Amino acid sequence: MLKAIIQFILSLLKAMKKPVPVVVPKAPPVAIPVATKNATKLHNLDFIKKHEALRLQAYLPTKNDRWTIGWGHTKTAQKNMIITETRAEELLRSDLRWVEEGIRDTVKVPLNQNQYDALGSLIFNIGMGNFSRSTLLKKLNAGDYKGAADQFLVWNKQKNKTTGQMDVLKGLVTRRKQEREMFLK
Repeated sequence: MLKAIIQFILSLLKAMKKPVPVVVPKAPPVAIPVATKNATKLHNLDFIKKHEALRLQAYLPTKNDRWTIGWGHTKTAQKNMIITETRAEELLRSDLRWVEEGIRDTVKVPLNQNQYDALGSLIFNIGMGNFSRSTLLKKLNAGDYKGAADQFLVWNKQKNKTTGQMDVLKGLVTRRKQEREMFLK
Protein backbone atom coordinates (compact mmCIF):
# COMPACT_ATOMS: atom_id res chain seq x y z
CA MET A 1 0.00 0.00 0.00
CA LEU A 2 2.76 2.44 1.00
CA LYS A 3 4.69 1.54 -2.13
CA ALA A 4 1.66 2.40 -4.28
CA ILE A 5 1.25 5.79 -2.61
CA ILE A 6 4.91 6.64 -3.15
CA GLN A 7 4.69 5.65 -6.83
CA PHE A 8 1.56 7.79 -7.23
CA ILE A 9 3.27 10.83 -5.69
CA LEU A 10 6.33 10.33 -7.90
CA SER A 11 4.13 10.12 -11.02
CA LEU A 12 2.40 13.37 -10.03
CA LEU A 13 5.75 15.09 -9.56
CA LYS A 14 6.93 13.91 -13.00
CA ALA A 15 3.73 15.21 -14.54
CA MET A 16 4.29 18.64 -13.01
CA LYS A 17 7.76 18.74 -14.64
CA LYS A 18 9.09 21.20 -12.17
CA PRO A 19 11.11 20.51 -9.08
CA VAL A 20 9.40 20.62 -5.76
CA PRO A 21 11.56 22.24 -3.11
CA VAL A 22 11.98 20.21 0.01
CA VAL A 23 12.43 22.30 3.13
CA VAL A 24 14.03 20.57 6.08
CA PRO A 25 13.74 22.66 9.21
CA LYS A 26 17.00 23.26 11.06
CA ALA A 27 17.14 22.37 14.70
CA PRO A 28 17.92 25.36 16.90
CA PRO A 29 21.53 25.48 18.07
CA VAL A 30 22.11 24.06 21.53
CA ALA A 31 24.64 25.80 23.73
CA ILE A 32 26.85 23.12 25.28
CA PRO A 33 29.73 24.20 27.49
CA VAL A 34 33.06 23.32 25.90
CA ALA A 35 34.07 21.49 29.07
CA THR A 36 31.30 18.95 28.62
CA LYS A 37 31.82 18.20 24.94
CA ASN A 38 33.49 14.84 24.51
CA ALA A 39 34.97 16.01 21.20
CA THR A 40 36.95 18.87 22.75
CA LYS A 41 40.67 18.23 22.62
CA LEU A 42 43.73 20.08 23.74
CA HIS A 43 44.90 22.06 20.74
CA ASN A 44 48.03 23.67 22.10
CA LEU A 45 50.26 20.60 22.42
CA ASP A 46 53.30 22.70 21.49
CA PHE A 47 52.83 24.69 24.70
CA ILE A 48 53.04 21.52 26.79
CA LYS A 49 55.94 20.20 24.70
CA LYS A 50 57.84 23.47 25.15
CA HIS A 51 57.53 23.35 28.93
CA GLU A 52 58.11 19.63 29.31
CA ALA A 53 60.91 19.30 26.74
CA LEU A 54 61.53 16.02 24.94
CA ARG A 55 63.78 13.57 26.72
CA LEU A 56 64.22 10.09 25.28
CA GLN A 57 66.05 8.78 28.35
CA ALA A 58 64.38 8.78 31.78
CA TYR A 59 65.50 11.59 34.07
CA LEU A 60 64.62 13.37 37.30
CA PRO A 61 63.55 16.95 36.43
CA THR A 62 64.53 18.07 39.94
CA LYS A 63 66.10 16.21 42.82
CA ASN A 64 62.67 15.97 44.50
CA ASP A 65 60.81 14.71 41.45
CA ARG A 66 59.60 11.49 39.85
CA TRP A 67 61.26 9.65 36.98
CA THR A 68 60.12 11.31 33.76
CA ILE A 69 60.52 10.50 30.06
CA GLY A 70 59.27 11.84 26.73
CA TRP A 71 57.28 15.05 27.20
CA GLY A 72 56.65 14.89 30.93
CA HIS A 73 55.43 11.29 31.11
CA THR A 74 55.78 9.85 34.62
CA LYS A 75 53.28 6.98 34.92
CA THR A 76 55.51 4.23 33.50
CA ALA A 77 58.88 6.02 33.50
CA GLN A 78 61.72 4.20 35.25
CA LYS A 79 65.39 4.79 35.86
CA ASN A 80 67.52 3.93 32.75
CA MET A 81 64.45 3.74 30.48
CA ILE A 82 64.99 4.78 26.84
CA ILE A 83 62.27 5.41 24.22
CA THR A 84 61.92 6.76 20.67
CA GLU A 85 60.35 10.08 19.71
CA THR A 86 57.40 8.16 18.24
CA ARG A 87 56.85 6.44 21.59
CA ALA A 88 57.16 9.79 23.38
CA GLU A 89 54.37 11.18 21.18
CA GLU A 90 52.20 8.12 21.94
CA LEU A 91 52.77 8.54 25.68
CA LEU A 92 51.92 12.26 25.53
CA ARG A 93 48.67 11.62 23.65
CA SER A 94 47.79 8.83 26.07
CA ASP A 95 48.50 11.07 29.05
CA LEU A 96 46.36 13.83 27.58
CA ARG A 97 43.34 11.52 27.49
CA TRP A 98 43.14 11.47 31.29
CA VAL A 99 43.62 15.24 31.32
CA GLU A 100 40.72 15.75 28.89
CA GLU A 101 38.53 13.31 30.85
CA GLY A 102 39.40 15.18 34.03
CA ILE A 103 38.38 18.52 32.56
CA ARG A 104 35.14 17.02 31.27
CA ASP A 105 34.34 15.45 34.65
CA THR A 106 35.25 18.36 36.95
CA VAL A 107 34.70 21.64 35.10
CA LYS A 108 31.03 22.64 35.09
CA VAL A 109 31.21 26.00 33.30
CA PRO A 110 31.79 26.86 29.63
CA LEU A 111 35.40 27.22 28.50
CA ASN A 112 36.90 28.71 25.38
CA GLN A 113 39.74 26.83 23.68
CA ASN A 114 42.47 28.93 25.34
CA GLN A 115 40.99 28.29 28.80
CA TYR A 116 40.73 24.58 28.03
CA ASP A 117 44.34 24.41 26.82
CA ALA A 118 45.66 26.36 29.83
CA LEU A 119 43.82 24.04 32.22
CA GLY A 120 45.12 21.03 30.29
CA SER A 121 48.71 22.19 30.68
CA LEU A 122 48.26 22.85 34.40
CA ILE A 123 46.54 19.51 35.07
CA PHE A 124 49.15 17.63 33.05
CA ASN A 125 51.79 19.14 35.32
CA ILE A 126 50.13 19.06 38.77
CA GLY A 127 47.93 15.97 38.39
CA MET A 128 44.18 15.44 38.51
CA GLY A 129 44.01 14.93 42.27
CA ASN A 130 45.62 18.27 43.01
CA PHE A 131 43.44 20.02 40.44
CA SER A 132 40.18 18.46 41.64
CA ARG A 133 40.85 19.74 45.20
CA SER A 134 42.11 23.15 44.08
CA THR A 135 40.77 26.61 44.83
CA LEU A 136 41.24 27.25 41.11
CA LEU A 137 38.57 24.66 40.25
CA LYS A 138 36.22 25.93 42.98
CA LYS A 139 36.49 29.51 41.71
CA LEU A 140 36.10 28.41 38.10
CA ASN A 141 32.97 26.36 38.78
CA ALA A 142 31.55 29.32 40.69
CA GLY A 143 31.94 31.37 37.48
CA ASP A 144 34.85 33.42 38.83
CA TYR A 145 37.11 33.18 35.76
CA LYS A 146 39.42 36.01 36.87
CA GLY A 147 39.84 34.48 40.34
CA ALA A 148 40.52 31.10 38.74
CA ALA A 149 43.12 32.66 36.43
CA ASP A 150 44.93 34.18 39.40
CA GLN A 151 45.08 30.74 41.06
CA PHE A 152 47.39 29.46 38.31
CA LEU A 153 50.16 31.49 39.94
CA VAL A 154 50.03 29.61 43.27
CA TRP A 155 51.05 26.32 41.59
CA ASN A 156 54.74 27.27 41.39
CA LYS A 157 56.20 25.16 44.20
CA GLN A 158 57.53 21.70 44.85
CA LYS A 159 58.09 20.01 48.18
CA ASN A 160 61.73 19.63 49.10
CA LYS A 161 62.20 16.04 50.32
CA THR A 162 65.18 17.03 52.47
CA THR A 163 63.75 20.04 54.31
CA GLY A 164 60.02 19.42 53.91
CA GLN A 165 59.68 23.04 52.79
CA MET A 166 57.87 24.13 49.65
CA ASP A 167 60.43 25.56 47.22
CA VAL A 168 59.41 28.02 44.50
CA LEU A 169 60.76 26.83 41.13
CA LYS A 170 61.64 29.47 38.55
CA GLY A 171 60.48 27.27 35.66
CA LEU A 172 57.06 26.81 37.27
CA VAL A 173 56.75 30.56 37.90
CA THR A 174 57.28 31.16 34.17
CA ARG A 175 54.97 28.36 33.08
CA ARG A 176 52.13 29.46 35.39
CA LYS A 177 52.33 33.06 34.18
CA GLN A 178 52.06 31.84 30.57
CA GLU A 179 49.18 29.47 31.39
CA ARG A 180 47.36 32.33 33.15
CA GLU A 181 47.86 34.61 30.15
CA MET A 182 46.54 31.88 27.83
CA PHE A 183 43.54 31.32 30.12
CA LEU A 184 42.64 35.03 30.04
CA LYS A 185 42.72 35.27 26.21
